[in-house]
Amino acid sequence: MIETLISSKTRIKLLLKFFLNSKNTAYLRNLEDEFDASTNAIRLELNKFEKAGFLLSGNEGNKKLFSANTKHPLFPDINKIVLKMTGIEYVVDYIVQHIGDLEKAYLVGKLAKGQNTDIIDVVLVGNKINQTFLLEQIKKAEKKIGKKVRYVIFSVDEFSVNKIKEQDMHPLLLWSKSPSQPSQKGGA
Repeated sequence: MIETLISSKTRIKLLLKFFLNSKNTAYLRNLEDEFDASTNAIRLELNKFEKAGFLLSGNEGNKKLFSANTKHPLFPDINKIVLKMTGIEYVVDYIVQHIGDLEKAYLVGKLAKGQNTDIIDVVLVGNKINQTFLLEQIKKAEKKIGKKVRYVIFSVDEFSVNKIKEQDMHPLLLWSKSPSQPSQKGGA
């Protein structure tokens, strides 16, 4: 779908890499291996993104490290487009509807690293999750987006006791605990 608007496959891969999970960083050589594309094609696109202010770079030793510029005024919009493009937005919408006491949801796996995949891996943290309803919603989401959704559920206690490394996960939503309706906080 996005390929109609953006003809450069390398540009699409860079959007996934940096705008799906803003914690992702990469060197040119790593991207060459990951994208299976020429260094020149990747370098040209990185330079365009950096010149436009979408990417930041810094030197680590003799290597240039790239990351998303989350302060760019268009970052939230590009992030939303990439979430829609991958189908994650639909997964979150389906999952959070009445499934129980959901506190956190994280994107993990290849997609969290900005790699295109047909599988969306999600970690859900909450108590008394209605797994029957969750499975129904995931089936609907899978049908709508044409991707497989894998998930694991942790209770709040299990999540904190196991000291899961949250830095390896991309937060999709965090809920504020209030007596009224929970409010969704985006995580980019």
